[in-house]
Amino acid sequence: MAGFVDFSQPSLWLSAASIIFNPTFWNIAARTEYHNKTLTKLAGGKPLYGCYGLAATIFCLGIVRDMIYERALRTQPGHPLMQGPLAQALAVALIGSGNTLVLSSMWALGITGTYLGDYFGILMDEMVTGFPFNVTGSPMYWGSTMSFAGTALWFGKPAGLLLTAVVFVAYKIALSFEDPFTSEIYAKRERERKNGGKKAQ
Repeated sequence: MAGFVDFSQPSLWLSAASIIFNPTFWNIAARTEYHNKTLTKLAGGKPLYGCYGLAATIFCLGIVRDMIYERALRTQPGHPLMQGPLAQALAVALIGSGNTLVLSSMWALGITGTYLGDYFGILMDEMVTGFPFNVTGSPMYWGSTMSFAGTALWFGKPAGLLLTAVVFVAYKIALSFEDPFTSEIYAKRERERKNGGKKAQ
């Protein structure tokens, strides 16, 4: 592995750090909002504006993370097996498929559905079950992972595949916190509806 990945490059570690930081940040920010209404208070008591602010922050952090990742790849050694027409074709397929999952997910959920609106009390009327959610329950996460892998192949850099593995693990951990918590938010709403609107514990 050491011959295919230059671990001495600071950009590699910076990229890994940014990959881990992003889901950690938005999970902490969302939990803080849910329990303390911190972002809503900063937005003048308007949860929608608080959600939009978090959405803009997450979006910008994603752009910065992607820029750091690309720059990290440029400083890494390539590998012949990851170069050539076949690798390039696979790269295009992964990036295209990954972006399709991400963008179609955002279209189906809207801004508040995509960017943790449920933690602000902005809940969707019902669960989205059509495409891309009939392909995977977490299309944004797995679509993003596919795009990272595709970019690694496009540049022909083994380090990109290593960083893609970091993305995969970071998202798996994030989902282990997010999925049960989000499910409980909606389960609580259903309990409140059955109780005639009274807050359920």
